Amino acid sequence: MGQFYYAAKAFDTLEKLDPGSNYWEGKRGACVGMFQLILANKEPKETLKEVLALLRNSGNPQVEYIIRILRKWAKDNRVLLS
Repeated sequence: MGQFYYAAKAFDTLEKLDPGSNYWEGKRGACVGMFQLILANKEPKETLKEVLALLRNSGNPQVEYIIRILRKWAKDNRVLLS
């Protein structure tokens, strides 16, 4: 997961400390970056669980749309998320 993972965790923490900020954009980008690594087979598919957990911590309205897409991909690719 490297840099994307740590960036997502950092943005998640910053977003919790300052919910009205633009940290959501950084967190979203880092989570999408992690997903791209999963798609490129550079990270295990099971990493998607952590991506979803980070996204669920956000109150941004875009979260549901992104989670829906990731869950559909997981279902189509037989990735267990629970």
